[in-house]
Amino acid sequence: MTIAIFVFSLLGAMAIGIPIAFSLLICGVALMWHMDMFDAQILAQNLLEGSNSFPLLAVPFFMLAGEIMNAGGLSRRIVNFAMACVGHIKGGLGYVTIMAAVIMAALSGSAVADAAALASLLLPMMVAAGHDKARSAGLIASAGIIAPVIPPSIGFVIFGVAGNVSISKLFMAGIAPGIMLGASLWVTWWWLARREVVQVPPRKSMGEIMVAMREATWALVLPLIVVFGLKFGVFTPTEAAVVAAVYALLISTFIYRELSLKDLYPLFVNSAKTSAIVMFLVAAAMVSAWLITVANLPAELIALLQPLLDSPRLLMLTIMVITMVVGTALDMTPTILLLTPVLMPVVKAAGIDPVYFGVLFIINNAIGLITPPVGTVLNAVAGVGKVSMDEVTRGVMPFMIAQFTIMFAMVAFPALVMVPARWFY
Repeated sequence: MTIAIFVFSLLGAMAIGIPIAFSLLICGVALMWHMDMFDAQILAQNLLEGSNSFPLLAVPFFMLAGEIMNAGGLSRRIVNFAMACVGHIKGGLGYVTIMAAVIMAALSGSAVADAAALASLLLPMMVAAGHDKARSAGLIASAGIIAPVIPPSIGFVIFGVAGNVSISKLFMAGIAPGIMLGASLWVTWWWLARREVVQVPPRKSMGEIMVAMREATWALVLPLIVVFGLKFGVFTPTEAAVVAAVYALLISTFIYRELSLKDLYPLFVNSAKTSAIVMFLVAAAMVSAWLITVANLPAELIALLQPLLDSPRLLMLTIMVITMVVGTALDMTPTILLLTPVLMPVVKAAGIDPVYFGVLFIINNAIGLITPPVGTVLNAVAGVGKVSMDEVTRGVMPFMIAQFTIMFAMVAFPALVMVPARWFY
């Protein structure tokens, strides 16, 4: 009965158009009413405590870093470097997109920001070269969702806080799977683009490649600073976010000199607005998470899934399918906040490594950003690239299938995630 009230109060509120954050609060009120423990003070206290978390400070700083990188020329120089390296190959602009997406993923951690930047920089070039517009937009959207998997990742920060899992370990464990997602796009693009007749830019000379690399060096150094800083305990993930934002600000203003003081105000405002939305979602979800614990919903779910606890792979497969379905209707952040407190006790009861579960859970949620009808990244690419949603949805399908294939391969073979992860721990 408690599970039914939780599900139907949440879905009912969303169905009548109430924003997700307020739907979560309504769900919490419904649970409190059902348990005969409604108290507005408890509701307010949990709402405030939900966002009162030091690790969550990483979210606004990573968002600020992404805004600065796109406006300050770091993203453009990464694209130019990738163009110099692989732009001359047949279908080279697609490989440039994938290569740039993987590098930019290690800078911002925001799928929407990366996809929007790639769409504005590369989509016109791909269309002008003769590539199919829908397919090109689909590639850019699917490449953008690598950002929540490769560290630094906002998704890992939120999952780590909600599930009480080491964010540093999640960051390190996400490196290899993120590269695998990029490799799946590389192979899929090669298969799709091999018969296209397109204009191929001339091969760059070694001197031009070195110039492009020198101009992008300051941007390329940031991922190394973050990874090595976390690996050797120089700073925490939250401090890494501050380092990334300050580093991007210094490089953009004093070295590349593409940002002035008057340019900073709108960047700070945009990142503050986005951060406020995320933090309110987190606060509202923490109210529901507390009530989920009080109502003993995890124990009820464990009882329902009892037959699967002895088969971790089958349980993971079931969880991934459930997450896929939820991801078609909800954005990444509310999905993480809703499902993590419910699923984590089940995962632990089955003896599944929480870090391994977290990586696959975030990959699934990241792919959910390009699954219609919600598909936040699809909407961003369609808006920036002036492409219809139908075209982007059609173009993204083969790449989405490739990424889901990689995810389910990781379900079948956990070593694909955990063996490389232990190299970085």
